[in-house]
Formats: sequence, structure tokens, C-alpha cells
Amino acid sequence: MKHAHPTAAIVVAADHIDKKKPIFRSMKKPLNCNIFKRSFLVILLIAPLLSMTRQQEIKWVAIGDSITYLNDHLNETRNRVTRGYLTRVTEQLPYIHYVNQGHNGWTTVGIAKEIDKIGLVKADLYSVFLGTNDWWSALPAGTINDYEKDTGIATTAGAYRKIINKLRSLNDKARIVLITPMQRGDFVYIGNAKNNAYGSYQDKNKQSLEDFVKVIAAIGKLEHFPVVDLYHQKSLSVKKAVKFKRLKDPVTGAYKNYKYPRWVGVPFQPSDEYPYPPAAVDMTYDGLHPSDKGNAVIAKQIVKVFRQN
Repeated sequence: MKHAHPTAAIVVAADHIDKKKPIFRSMKKPLNCNIFKRSFLVILLIAPLLSMTRQQEIKWVAIGDSITYLNDHLNETRNRVTRGYLTRVTEQLPYIHYVNQGHNGWTTVGIAKEIDKIGLVKADLYSVFLGTNDWWSALPAGTINDYEKDTGIATTAGAYRKIINKLRSLNDKARIVLITPMQRGDFVYIGNAKNNAYGSYQDKNKQSLEDFVKVIAAIGKLEHFPVVDLYHQKSLSVKKAVKFKRLKDPVTGAYKNYKYPRWVGVPFQPSDEYPYPPAAVDMTYDGLHPSDKGNAVIAKQIVKVFRQN
């Protein structure tokens, strides 16, 4: 914003100056120059304070999977989402500018393998929002020992160490924030129903999704990183993933709207109707990926942490 020059208030237009008469003599009462001197002094004192209150611009690199990726690929949600969590965070904190490093379908291990090839840049702030695909891919979560001893990328914990090492090499003064996976219902991809998965209400490969959340929380505690815990956010629980799942009644064959947990175990075939019509959308639009409502909750939690010093 451009500010007027402090002396602009006492500039007199040249067309109105009588060169034969001194300016002050032509007035009925002489101007009090002390007023102008005091005003100018006040401006000089306030100007630096105003500049100090201006928020410094921050570059934010958001590393994640499809939940992050979809922020800039809304067409792949069939436009059921209008604004992802990245956009919503920067709307509330306009001095932050994001770089989307979301990779559709990738695991923490997959990103760690390609960490030097995905184009990460130096930033003031990094967030890492991963883990849900590790669980579904049956990758071992590992332990905090894998992270501390840098045992490699065979586990999610070890992969996190690889990612954090890279971020520190880019900017060892950057702030790093970890975001846990949210709970998930039964996922059915809106673009291809053959791509589907059951929810986090049951284990995969003898691991719960919460096992991965615990590893992420332990890393945050060890490193003193803020952790945005979406998994234990009540408004993002499995029961609120969708309002219902539309499935064929196994007995009658007629479509019915099943609420959680009644839809658990009711069979779904990719040739059936898409089980999540618009009326079913709640915190997710497909059982896994956040809707506008879900993205608003995620953004709110992230903004709380970003605002902390």
C-alpha cells in the first residue's frame, strides 16, 4: 500500500499562490507551524511501528498423498470439492503461500524413495501429511527406534527419518509440522469403483491405522514438532465419514441406505450403483477423501498450529 508523503498536507497548489504576497500574510490567522512539526514527528515515530506489524511472507511446502494432491485437482473429485485444505488455510492466513507436494496414491515409503527427485524446494514451513496409504498397502509402521537409528525406508518410521533429513538439508531453520491420517470409512473411488478399500474400523495386515498415528506422534514428541492429530478428531470419526452407504440388500436385492456400522460386511460390487450419491456426503465424499466440510475441519486444526509461535 502506498502512503501519502507526510508533508503532502501542507503543499499549496502553484496556481493559487500570489507571488506578491507571502503565503502566511494572505491568511487572516497565521498557521501554527508547531502543529505541523508535531504531526510530522508523530508520523516519523509511528511509521516504523506500522512496518513492524506487517506479517512476513511465508513459503509453505505441503507434502502429502491424494488428500493434499486433490487441492489443485478438483476435477478429479468430480467437483464435489470446491476448496481443499491448502486453499482454506491460506485464505485464513494470506501471508502464507503454499507449494503443493501432494502425490496421488503415494506412501511415506514411496516419497522417501523419491525424495531427491520430486522437486522439494527451500521453504520456511513444511508439513508432512502421510500414512493412510502405508496402512492400506500393508507396509510395516515400524517403531520410534527405526526413526532414531535411521534404519532405512523399509518402515514408515524409517521413511519419515529420510524425509525429515531432506527437509533439514533444505532449511535447518524451517518449521516442520506433522499431520496424522484421519479415520477412514469404506473407500470407493468416484472415477473407478474397482478401486475400493474397507475402512479403518478393522486392521490390515494385523496393523491398525492408529498404529501409524502413534508412530507419527512419537516422532513429533522426539523432535518437538507440532502434530495435528486428525485421527482423534471426533468430527472426523468413521461414523461421520459419510451419512450412509447405498448398497443392495443381500436378501431382496433392493438398494438401501445403510448407516455405519450397519453397512460393514454388506457386499459391494463395482458394477453396482456408486454407493455415495451427493446426499451421502459428510466429512468425506467417497469414504476417504475430505469433502468441503471435512477440508474445513482439517484447515481449522492446521491454522491453530500454524498460528502458534
